[in-house]
Amino acid sequence: MKLIVFSKMLKEKSVPELVDLAHDFGMEGYDLAVRPGYAVNPDNAGTALPEAVRTFRENGLDIPMITANTDLLRPDQPGVEELLGAMDAADVRRIKLGYFKCDPQADYWHEVDEIRTVLEGWSKMGEKHGVRICYHTHSNRCMGLNAGMLMHLLRGFDPQHIGAFIDTGHLRVEGEEFAVAVAMVKEYLSMVAVKDMLMERVEKEGHGAVKRSVVEAGQGMVDWTAVFEDLGRIGFDGPVSVHCEFHAEEGNLLPAIKREVAFFKGVRERVGI
Repeated sequence: MKLIVFSKMLKEKSVPELVDLAHDFGMEGYDLAVRPGYAVNPDNAGTALPEAVRTFRENGLDIPMITANTDLLRPDQPGVEELLGAMDAADVRRIKLGYFKCDPQADYWHEVDEIRTVLEGWSKMGEKHGVRICYHTHSNRCMGLNAGMLMHLLRGFDPQHIGAFIDTGHLRVEGEEFAVAVAMVKEYLSMVAVKDMLMERVEKEGHGAVKRSVVEAGQGMVDWTAVFEDLGRIGFDGPVSVHCEFHAEEGNLLPAIKREVAFFKGVRERVGI
């Protein structure tokens, strides 16, 4: 199990700067955002991704996965063949897709069937390039917002080509216990995102509502000891992506990321996995 950092919050950093930051902060690699405006992006991925991955690995860092832009949903979109080909060339074997939105007023099972048809195409593309196509549990009315819903989409596909990417924070706010989520997706579990969430009651038009906030690990409502114990119990050896998506005042983000990495390394050491 490697602790890697999602580079979403480090958009302005070059590859050499990401290498230096990883060494300074004790990271073991990156969940590399391949998105417009980043050092490696959809326009240059064909050459930039293999070059970047080679640089990271020469410096003792791993890139076990990339995170695509949130609008990457279908295998026939422009650039998909080139991106997965670049991943194959770079020996990066996991990719996180974007999100299908859930419309509560639509026919849920029809939406499931439509997405499964799309995933059939992704499965063939993943098999061709040796890349596992992974879908992420994301709250706020996304299809697959928890593990139970995710398995409506994934069950029956070959887990070598289609994978589950579960997220501690989003599972927490959707009310699904991490151990239960793991039990449901275990066969497909490819990646885990770690973020902490705080839920607070707020007033709304004379009644209550919930405010959800990403906070630094240990300040929210995720039971981190239980999370790492559950991963150890099933022998999970995939990447654990530290998301660092909390709000930080100007100049405070990098120290907060360093604290976040140290926190999770400490939990992993304490649990003994």
